[in-house]
Amino acid sequence: MSSPSSAPLIHPSDRIYVAGHRGMAGSAICRALSAAGYGAAAAGGALLCASRQELNLLDPGAVEQWFAEHKPDVVVLAAAKVGGIQANASYPADFLLDNLKIQNHVIENAWRHGSRRLLFLGSSCIYPKFAEQPIREEALLSGALEPTNEWYAIAKIAGIQLCRALRQQHGFDAISLMPTNLYGPGDNYHPSHSHVIAALIRRFYAAQQAGTPSVTCWGTGTPRREFLHGDDLAAAAVFCLEHWDPSAANAPKDDQGQALQFLNVGSGSDLTIQELAQLVATTLNYQGEIRWDSSKPDGTPRKLLDVAKLRALGWQASIPLAEGLSAIKATLPGALATQR
Repeated sequence: MSSPSSAPLIHPSDRIYVAGHRGMAGSAICRALSAAGYGAAAAGGALLCASRQELNLLDPGAVEQWFAEHKPDVVVLAAAKVGGIQANASYPADFLLDNLKIQNHVIENAWRHGSRRLLFLGSSCIYPKFAEQPIREEALLSGALEPTNEWYAIAKIAGIQLCRALRQQHGFDAISLMPTNLYGPGDNYHPSHSHVIAALIRRFYAAQQAGTPSVTCWGTGTPRREFLHGDDLAAAAVFCLEHWDPSAANAPKDDQGQALQFLNVGSGSDLTIQELAQLVATTLNYQGEIRWDSSKPDGTPRKLLDVAKLRALGWQASIPLAEGLSAIKATLPGALATQR
C-alpha cells in the first residue's frame, strides 16, 4: 500500500458541510473530520451541520437559501432515505423520489455556490445483481439491478452520474464513494426499516433478553455479504477528501484508461448470512436455535466489492467484523430504546 505524497486537498480553515450528520455514516464522518483537525474554529474553519428542522433537503428553495448564506468550501453528501428489503418494497416511489431530490438539491447548489470539493456517498447496490465477484467499478451499468433495492440504486446511480457530468462540463471537483453494507454506532434499529446487521442485532438481543427458544431469520441464509464499520467508512472519506484527485496522473483509472470518479469502499472479505447470524448470536450470548424462513427473499446472491483501487491509493479498512460487533454490544440498551 503506497503512502500519499501530495499536500491535502482540504484544509483546517475550510467550512465543511456534512449533509446527513445525524445518520450513521454522516456522524462518523463528522467525528473523523474533527479528530483530524478539520473545521477548526481557531484556523477559521467550521463543521457545518443542519438538522431536518433547520434545513429540509427535499425543499429546493430552502437548500438554495442555505447554500447562499453559508457558502461551504467542502460538502459531504451522506444524507439519504435508507432502509432494508421490506422498506424498499413498501415505498419504491419514496426511495426513488426522495433520494433524487436530496442529491440534486445538494450537489447542484454546492456547484452553483462555489464549493471547492464535494464527496457523494453512494452504495454498493448500484451494481448489477449478477456482477462478477468481487465487483469492480467497471461493472456499473453493465447489467440488471437487484429488484429488491432497485429504486434506491437508480437514485444513487443518478447521483454518481450527476457528479461526473458536472466535472466534465463545468470542472466541478466532485468525487463519489460506493460503500458496502455498513454497521456501527448510530445504526438504525427500526423493527421493519433496518438493514441486515441491525435487524439481526435487534432480533437476537430481544430473544436473549426474553429467553426465546428460537429466532427466525429471513431467506435461506446462503447469500454472502461484506460489511464495513462506519468508522472505517469515515476514515476512507477523510482520506479521499485529502488525497484523491481524479485529475492527477496517478489517480485510479478504469479498463479504458479513463480516470475514475467513484471508488468502492469495503473490507475486502465477506461471509454468509448464516455465518453472520451465528456471529451476532454468539456476540449477544444467545443460545437458542436459529431458523430460516425460505419464503422470504434472499436478495443478491453475493456482493463483495473489489477495493484494489482504493488500496492502491493508500487506504484500507482496519476494524474486523467481530471486533466491531463486540463494541456495539455495550451500547445496545440505549440505542434500541430510542427506536421502538
